Amino acid sequence: MHTLVSLLLIFMLSFFPVQSRLEAQSLPLYTPAPQGLLEKLPSLDDSRVIQNILTCTESGLYRITGGDLAVPLWTEGQVTHIERIQDDEGEKWFFITEKGLLTSRDLQSFERCDTSIPYHAVKTIDDGKVQLINQAQAFKDISVHPQDSSIIVTATKNMVYLSRDSGETWRNLGYSTNSSGTKAVAVANMSNPQGKPDLVVFLAHSLYGLYYFKPDDARPQWLSVSSGIDNLPTQGYSNEISDILPVVEQGPDGTETTTVYFSQTFSPTLYRLNWTEKKAERIYQGDKKLDTIDGLCWTGNNMIFTHPGGISVFNLQTSVISGDPSEFKNWEHFFKLVPEPVYSAYIPKNLSGFSTGLVLNELWMLKPEKIYSQYADVAMGKKSVYMPANRAANQAGIREYINLVTKNNLNSIVIDMKDDYGLLRYDTQDPRILEKCYISSYATKLNDFVAAFKEQDIYLIARIVVFKDKNLATYDKQQYAAWNQTTKSRWIGIKSYETVAQDNGQSVRRPEYYDEHWVDPYSEDVWEYNVWVAQELIRRGFDEIQFDYIRFPTDGLNLYQADYRWRRPGMDRDSAIISFLRYARANIAAPIGIDIYGANGWYRSGARTGQDVEMLADYVDVICPMFYPSHFEQIFLAQNPAQERPYRIYYYGTYRNTVIARNKVIVRPWAQAFKLDVSYDRTYYNKDYVIKQIYGVRDSVNRGYMYWNNSGRYEDISPDISDDEPYPGLEPGTLSPLR
Repeated sequence: MHTLVSLLLIFMLSFFPVQSRLEAQSLPLYTPAPQGLLEKLPSLDDSRVIQNILTCTESGLYRITGGDLAVPLWTEGQVTHIERIQDDEGEKWFFITEKGLLTSRDLQSFERCDTSIPYHAVKTIDDGKVQLINQAQAFKDISVHPQDSSIIVTATKNMVYLSRDSGETWRNLGYSTNSSGTKAVAVANMSNPQGKPDLVVFLAHSLYGLYYFKPDDARPQWLSVSSGIDNLPTQGYSNEISDILPVVEQGPDGTETTTVYFSQTFSPTLYRLNWTEKKAERIYQGDKKLDTIDGLCWTGNNMIFTHPGGISVFNLQTSVISGDPSEFKNWEHFFKLVPEPVYSAYIPKNLSGFSTGLVLNELWMLKPEKIYSQYADVAMGKKSVYMPANRAANQAGIREYINLVTKNNLNSIVIDMKDDYGLLRYDTQDPRILEKCYISSYATKLNDFVAAFKEQDIYLIARIVVFKDKNLATYDKQQYAAWNQTTKSRWIGIKSYETVAQDNGQSVRRPEYYDEHWVDPYSEDVWEYNVWVAQELIRRGFDEIQFDYIRFPTDGLNLYQADYRWRRPGMDRDSAIISFLRYARANIAAPIGIDIYGANGWYRSGARTGQDVEMLADYVDVICPMFYPSHFEQIFLAQNPAQERPYRIYYYGTYRNTVIARNKVIVRPWAQAFKLDVSYDRTYYNKDYVIKQIYGVRDSVNRGYMYWNNSGRYEDISPDISDDEPYPGLEPGTLSPLR
């Protein structure tokens, strides 16, 4: 005991308070903590130690020990998941980090164990010098076989990997679909019809539900389990599965059987997998319309899980959920000792209150009201209208929009400063920009414009269209253009073909092109140019930058011909988006927002566009999904009463987008203030249609919204509603637990 006390005294003398320590120099990758500080630490499960847990945070891995000291073990970036195995050599740890998949035996030195898994390359710009660095894939989950700790499964967003040697080597198992969207993985032995165990890997996909794969089959393939899994009415896909937990139970005769349990991300639902019939059986259904169950963990006789605001225990015998475990307050105390947010933690047996140690995941939900974005306080609660840039060309237009904002109890506007053709809509004074730009003849006199709105304390958001830019695509021999690899010319998407008869009696196919002109998203020159524009706008009085079209083109019968000449070996679409946003974040001292498709806020797939919300949330402060009811399939959430559809889409969508982003950003949706010639709008579009969207946002995650009408016609909007104003519709939702 004297040795232990002496060790704790050394720690207390050696470490300054955690708040100050956050500013200390971080440890290099794989390098142990300072000599003499950690090598005498007992095992985390040593019963003599009163406090001894591991926490995974945004800034690294910390060990909390005696005297409420948070000892930094690895601080080279974000750590989101933790797994622990026990083998012949002792304990071994695995961590999902932003540097890759790390492993450690002693929690002093850390090694990459994912080097056999393909990386992607990312461009960086430092003092004008461009470098290409290898960056690990973003791993979504890691899980250990409950009976054989040498078998581990992990996954990226579009690939699953299996190890049978404790993470030394990995086998690529391919993927279940052509669309990315991994949420969770697991591995276990499951009985086959002959009563023998088969090794089975499970995958939770954001769109397509639960899959399983038998890697030892002669011709293994991913197979779907969809029966019994809940979804929203009219929604074609299952509601996302959040986590998968195989549980091994021993029968009276000593035989072991495995039961698989899983939960859902956007509803309070737990399931048991009926393996024989390959269907889900619901074992718990909460009463909230919006809620999340995630981070499933087996306690030895019950299941524990994380949800917004707490941790609960589910009794498998009674199907009853009890509130926070009695030890939860102690855990919360420990989590406050390290940098926020906390994502995962290992609680040793002597502190867990159960018969086992616990791995707790998705702990960001413990503080559902907390947003960890750098500029969250600045960007919070902004309620805006889109102002067409031509309305700012004179004082009458400026006064019109000041009155519009004031009359409707709003506090912000969004206006194009670089439009869909790459035209600048203001009088730039930056010589670097002037060299490449084309200034619209209707450009705003920026100083006068800013002064008029600031006099009324109206928040200014500058919309900058990034990768759709005709001006830059045609500039200087088209060096920045997306390229057609077949025609060796600038790529433009073909909308359709028209057969035209010629004078000689023959006919030819003539293409009709989209009026869209794309630049190369891999080009660092394109990134710099757009950041220069953003920097000038902030210097001259704008409060926030909103990037639009940070994506690749998606339309065109000739899309397969699109090529990108600035792409370097090892780069993929994620590389382009990450590289640009990293550069923008490092060089823009203001809130950054980004517009995304509504479907990319609804599901975590980022399909076709590269707009992966989980990825984007690490670099921006605001995500603006376009949940326009007109843009979804017209039957989507249009069940009776069908007039509630706008409310439903924004109510569910805002919550889903926030949870996918792990609450790192403000989700500020675009609201549809225009009528489109589609079946639902023809029947239901009116002022009620528009205000129901706002009620949906308010009752979900109420952090702001923006009205879009391309022409600036806003006769259909209504004054902003208060938090306590009753929803006048027929189908109100329960309030979001993230409020």
